[in-house]
Amino acid sequence: MVTNDATILRLKHDVLYEVAKAAWEDTLKEHREQIPYDMIPGPQASYRCCIYKEREIIKQRVRLAEGKCPVGKESANVVQVINAACEECPIASYIVTDNCRKCMGKACQNSCNFGAISMGRDHAYIDPGKCKECGKCAQACPYNAIAHLERPCKKACPVDAITYDEYGICVIDEKKCIQCGACIHSCPFGAIGSKTFMVDVIRLIRAGKKVVAMVAPAAEGQFGPDITMESWRIALKQTGFADMVEVALGGDMTAAYEAEEWAEAYKEGKKMTTSCCPAFVNMIKQHFPTLLEHMSTTVSPMCAVSRMLKNQDPETVTVFIGPCIAKKSESLDLNIEGNADYAMTFGEIRAMMRARGVELQPAVNDYQEGSIFGKRFGNGGGVAAAVLECMKERDEKFDARVLRCNGGDECRKALLLMKAGRLPEDFVEGMVCIGGCVGGPSKHKAENEAKKARDQLIGEADDRKILENLQKYPMDQFSMHRH
Repeated sequence: MVTNDATILRLKHDVLYEVAKAAWEDTLKEHREQIPYDMIPGPQASYRCCIYKEREIIKQRVRLAEGKCPVGKESANVVQVINAACEECPIASYIVTDNCRKCMGKACQNSCNFGAISMGRDHAYIDPGKCKECGKCAQACPYNAIAHLERPCKKACPVDAITYDEYGICVIDEKKCIQCGACIHSCPFGAIGSKTFMVDVIRLIRAGKKVVAMVAPAAEGQFGPDITMESWRIALKQTGFADMVEVALGGDMTAAYEAEEWAEAYKEGKKMTTSCCPAFVNMIKQHFPTLLEHMSTTVSPMCAVSRMLKNQDPETVTVFIGPCIAKKSESLDLNIEGNADYAMTFGEIRAMMRARGVELQPAVNDYQEGSIFGKRFGNGGGVAAAVLECMKERDEKFDARVLRCNGGDECRKALLLMKAGRLPEDFVEGMVCIGGCVGGPSKHKAENEAKKARDQLIGEADDRKILENLQKYPMDQFSMHRH
């Protein structure tokens, strides 16, 4: 389930705008406490029980927009719960509905091994304090009168990282969380968000640092057929960035080096996974650590472009822009030298731009760094397609079987099979977001909505080959190895 509630999105983006505006004006320190009152003047509440709760939610969102935890406790996790907003969800996962006939057989009560079910005046009752959520009562009821009320955030999480405290507030297990962000837009109360690094980036730009933006291939088509990569380049320069580079180039780089790894692994009879999706990498690290030796050691396209830019000028600050939340966790991984310094979502960068009076405008589609295969890296199956293209360009015979995983559940299933030694395929492309990066949690449009515009923009690109394209770049001057 993904919520498209306009109120939640408007509130989130209004907070981002207010924080970005204050950061550009260098008034955030003194204006920080005033933002909740400016946004919620009162005296009547608009969407919660009272203006005090509404202001507390804004306050916690302001902290997230500054890159801090909502309630001040220390945590390295990018994905965070906005406690003040987490409410109204049922504490119990199973509840008896009015369909209950209070039948003589008492099938639900007899099926419960924990004494959680009693008979009330009108129907059966489940004690949430005793219920172990096994679901046997729901299976036993002849009237289907017991409903499974799985909370949206928990249902969206592909690694079961979400539980609840005694008050029903969402708790994220950071040892399990892969920071994919699937829970963020599934919550109908907007109670989960991610830290942003807008303020840091704005301060660096204001300080005169050379800050270069790196725009994800998934951006093409998100804002219509008239918003090209050149549109992004112009707008970002107007905002204050020194330059912009298309990360489709990084897709070409990653594909070329993963192709070498795949070919070598295939000769050795070794199965291998891709390493460009940070949520998939986090899944392997945290849930399948014994499979780390099977993961490609090639860096992601984001890291590849960042290393190239830092090789050209070590003082460059690199900022990735795309629909991905997990990229933020990748940029914070100190074990990956030369990676992007910051990662931002479309919503965050557009708040930065709007605060400077800048909007994306139509521009001629004449800026291209990557091949069509690099541009398609953001689609499900795009990584495997680019790697196989590199094999073809090298005239290598390669009849290996490739499993393209579309979404977190498919990724987890593939890794379970690989761990058990029962995976029939030779290689696994892991994309935790359904549809690939274009289906990322912070996308502007759904994959099917953006497809026509995306296909049109990519169709206008030239047909340069991957390996031919890379000859124009200093690939021998920086490492493409993860470690």
